[in-house]
Amino acid sequence: MKKILFSLCIAIITLVVSSAQTQPQAQPQPQAQPQNQDDQKKVDKRAPFIDFSVTEHNFGTFEQGGNGTYEFEFKNTGKDPLIINNVQTSCGCTVPEWPKDPIAKGKSAAIKVKYDTQRLGNFNKTITVLSNAKNSPVVLKISGQINPKPSSTPPATTPATAPATTPGKQ
Repeated sequence: MKKILFSLCIAIITLVVSSAQTQPQAQPQPQAQPQNQDDQKKVDKRAPFIDFSVTEHNFGTFEQGGNGTYEFEFKNTGKDPLIINNVQTSCGCTVPEWPKDPIAKGKSAAIKVKYDTQRLGNFNKTITVLSNAKNSPVVLKISGQINPKPSSTPPATTPATAPATTPGKQ
């Protein structure tokens, strides 16, 4: 009986010591949220809003090496300055340029997108704009069809052959 009681005590002590060794998991810190709906409305009224005049552009059909550049114009219709943090494209064939400085309320700017027009065929690409705007992210789209350039040399022509005649007949 003493052995059983002793073994039980050792088991309990081992359990207590091993559980004390584990580190408590960090609790996620709640983000500061407005206390009520009125505070939420105040935050939203001041927040920047990125308002694009168009979010999709179709280049149509053009030749290889043509102009694959388009500017997506936008306006900050919020009250706080708009900061564009990053612009990501769906592949490396599309290169974006965007303003790095804050855009003040009521001011306009543009995101310039250049597609590699050496690639042939149809294309559909997305450009994701990440900012401090309350409507972030915004997804822009470009599409089109690139055909090969026409050959600069005319096709080879074969000399005209004389009509075949049958020997003895004229």
